Amino acid sequence: MIGLGGDPDRTTCSSARCRADATWRVNWRNPRIHAADRVKVWLACDKHRSTLGDYLATRGFPVVISALDSPVDVVPDGAVPTTAPQTSSTDEAGR
Repeated sequence: MIGLGGDPDRTTCSSARCRADATWRVNWRNPRIHAADRVKVWLACDKHRSTLGDYLATRGFPVVISALDSPVDVVPDGAVPTTAPQTSSTDEAGR
């Protein structure tokens, strides 16, 4: 997982200048040079989960977003940055 500086026991969002606690794993790979079982991981807070996933997807990288405590072993070709978010009292539409 990518993280620079700070407390090594703290999971921090990988978005530039964000220091929020990460709650998501943005699992991805470059299919031109890595097989499906070579998974790279960026960490994301709730605010940057979609931003980081979309950034990678627009560059043609397959992406699987999972909860922080749910590692992914394979990122298959064609995977898009969608996830089944953990349920809460309000969904992303604010309902």
